[in-house]
Amino acid sequence: MIVGIDVGGTNARALLVDPSTGSVHGRGRASSGGDGPALVRSIVGLVDDLRGGETVDAVGLGIAGLADRTGTLRYSPNLPDLLGYPIGPELEEAVGVPVTVGNDATMATLAEARLGAGRGSDHFGLVTLGTGIGTGFVLGGRLLEGANGFAGESGHAVIDAHGPTHITGQQGPWEYFASGSALGRMGREAAAAGRFDRGLDLAASADGITGHHVAAALAEGDADAASVFDGFCREVARGVANLVLILDLGRMVIGGGLTGIGEPLRSGIDGHLGDQLPGAEYRPAVEVRLAELGDDAGALGAALIAADRN
Repeated sequence: MIVGIDVGGTNARALLVDPSTGSVHGRGRASSGGDGPALVRSIVGLVDDLRGGETVDAVGLGIAGLADRTGTLRYSPNLPDLLGYPIGPELEEAVGVPVTVGNDATMATLAEARLGAGRGSDHFGLVTLGTGIGTGFVLGGRLLEGANGFAGESGHAVIDAHGPTHITGQQGPWEYFASGSALGRMGREAAAAGRFDRGLDLAASADGITGHHVAAALAEGDADAASVFDGFCREVARGVANLVLILDLGRMVIGGGLTGIGEPLRSGIDGHLGDQLPGAEYRPAVEVRLAELGDDAGALGAALIAADRN
């Protein structure tokens, strides 16, 4: 049995996994706030609760940021208190079993490749749409990790060098325009311009509108929400097209919190992809699918990678 853990900016989600089948035998959650030692204590508590009478052979840890091959977090806008902290070695000493650390989206990609929407494709990309954008890739049937384990930070790729400044300090990165945060901002801008009255009804003020309000109005059939959402899907497709151009991907899997919107998200991105992809009429169509593993993907992938390496 393996414990897989997905560490986000607020919470750490843990699963007890049988890697031979991908089946989940236990779940846990704890705060990911605080510095490195505090996070280690939280994770140790999760591991102890999950293993109970089971023998746990390894722990996999997926983190939202640049985690190098030594298990040290080098960069993460959402976990600034962990920068430079050797979370892997410290956790390994605390739990007494091998610990593997990597990027959360990369690990989610492995899970979708083996257990979810990536099955049957040797060349696909995963795009997770949440507060930011995470990506991961399988090329030639192998998970792409890069020279340092940092591959897949496509959300920070600049698509408008003169665009607004992002939390990273960059101007105009893709995730500024196409993340869940971006959907909320588009809703607020539309409401302020008098083009999203239902958003005002749902949120009580333009400043209070989030992506959830846009999604709720879209589900009701609101025409203004549909217009906002169409613009959002176009921005997602713009970045997806760049990934296809660089990597010649045959399938794109869309994951993250926004997949709760369902088919409108998939078809919206798919509908704009051809417009954004030069030579689309001469290429085989890129298949766009929704991810299948939901919030479990990162922790499942972390468990699978830990099993592979131990």
